[in-house]
Amino acid sequence: MADKKADLAGPGIGTYEEVEQILPSDYEPLLNPKETQIALFEVKKHIEENLAKELNLMRVECPLIVDRDSGMNDYLDRDGSRTPIDFHISNDYEKNPVDAQVVQAVTKWKRWALKQFGMEVGEGLFTDMRAVRKDYFLDHDHSSYVDQWDWERVMTADDRNLDFLKDVVNKLWKVIRGAGKHAEDLFPQLKGKYPDFPEELTFLHAEEILEMYPDLPRKQRETEVIKKYPAVFIIGIGWTLEDGYPHEMRAADYDDWVTPTITKNGKQMYGLNGDILVWNPVTRRRHELTSMGIRVTKDTLKEQLKITNQLDFLEMPYHQMILNDEIPLCIGGGIGQSRTYMYLLRKAALGECSVTVWPKILRDICADKQIHLL
Repeated sequence: MADKKADLAGPGIGTYEEVEQILPSDYEPLLNPKETQIALFEVKKHIEENLAKELNLMRVECPLIVDRDSGMNDYLDRDGSRTPIDFHISNDYEKNPVDAQVVQAVTKWKRWALKQFGMEVGEGLFTDMRAVRKDYFLDHDHSSYVDQWDWERVMTADDRNLDFLKDVVNKLWKVIRGAGKHAEDLFPQLKGKYPDFPEELTFLHAEEILEMYPDLPRKQRETEVIKKYPAVFIIGIGWTLEDGYPHEMRAADYDDWVTPTITKNGKQMYGLNGDILVWNPVTRRRHELTSMGIRVTKDTLKEQLKITNQLDFLEMPYHQMILNDEIPLCIGGGIGQSRTYMYLLRKAALGECSVTVWPKILRDICADKQIHLL
């Protein structure tokens, strides 16, 4: 059980000895660096155009920094293990200063933005978001520099159910898979070496996966289930499961993971959120592409913050807007851009698609394996 608790910690492999063992030794990139840049911008364009079409979204600008005391920043997990970068703006000779933070995501800002941009039911927005997550372990698929398509869409109270969630998830998968097929049309060398992108997702609740592999920690459970079903949407991330642990320490103030949904084999299951994970045939590992969910109501917000002992958050401006029904009910998520490029373009590391900082030890490991980081 100790391993299960440790597995709830922040993302990343953990040690560079493990990274060296895990990364493939027989890797040969199918696209050179120049072709990769051309391909990723084609993929980016395809995803943005079709994401907007499938979900009725418009692209908007989003912040890189937010006011520290607004409650707008994303704390990612509820255990305080990943904190944002704070800095002081001494504006006007300290007469009108601002304490600011670099965003870790714009999850909460987007919900407020739906109101700011006058979105109606069935309408939404997406952003070309950049963020910094300083507490990540830097490995082949985790970076402190984050690029995401963050999206949000207005919904009704009657839409707060699993059928609606699954419908939206299937549309997202259609867009992602379509972008991969588009890249293959442009660069035929991407075809053939690896299995095709799965046509459909398999939907499984986190409780069902625990039943399949009751003795394994979360990441190992995901790995085993993705070997069986190479593209899955795991439902119910945040609620405490049968073994006494949540599937992951999902934050309490955006996704709804407390609402009862389905009963299977006499067991009640919870949560209106989840993640798309795929099997990456290049790294031969689990690979998360997107996290998303139906957002909290004022009632589920209070219930989740009570569970996580964070009721003091309710005093923040963002949380007050939810309590006072000032911002709409919605569904939303974030699609990792470089993670998606890595999967669709058959890459072994984020650094082949994203320009950021990497420790020398990781650069050396990758160079020895013919993985050329930008």
